[in-house]
Amino acid sequence: MAHLDPLLDRIQADENLPVLARELFAAQAEEYTQLQAKITEVNAKLMAAHKADECSRRLAKIPGVGPIGAALLKMKTPAPQMFRSGRQFAAWIGLTPKDHSTAGKVRLGVITRAGDEALRTVLVVGATAIIQHVRRSGRGSPWIVDLLKRKPPKLAAVALANKMARVAWKMMVTGERYAAKSAPATAASAAQRSARPGGANSNATMLS
Repeated sequence: MAHLDPLLDRIQADENLPVLARELFAAQAEEYTQLQAKITEVNAKLMAAHKADECSRRLAKIPGVGPIGAALLKMKTPAPQMFRSGRQFAAWIGLTPKDHSTAGKVRLGVITRAGDEALRTVLVVGATAIIQHVRRSGRGSPWIVDLLKRKPPKLAAVALANKMARVAWKMMVTGERYAAKSAPATAASAAQRSARPGGANSNATMLS
């Protein structure tokens, strides 16, 4: 994206290009400028809504969520108490794999893609950024490091997005604040804590 404006400028300055081609690119450049202005306007409104909402500010502390993800979680989620668990909430977003199990054999397929696509996409993009950082630096939570040993990066990002959704649900239900975990925990115990409202001490929601 950073190279798009210089490219459009070079196209307009290149007299070897046909006049019609330059006119068409100029029209696209004008549309792009208008789109960027609209995106800036929407981002400003989202940030204003985020800053005015106490729950959204808490959700933004979850790694990979940030202000935009937090604002979307607040706007697009119905009453979080409607969901029995964080797992059900993640399934509502479409972040759980389809179950193709037969004859006692467990076969999990691609994610269901149910629920709101924009919300699901924001969480997966945020999770992907965390996964890429861990892969580059070699440092991260023990849960993510272990996950990357067993899963390809894309599947790891979806699994992390699923966990982020469960943590977000718990924070919305209990009013807790996010707190990074200092000691390693198993994936099972972390999932259990994020899947029930009373499963952890106040102000101790964790993504490990």
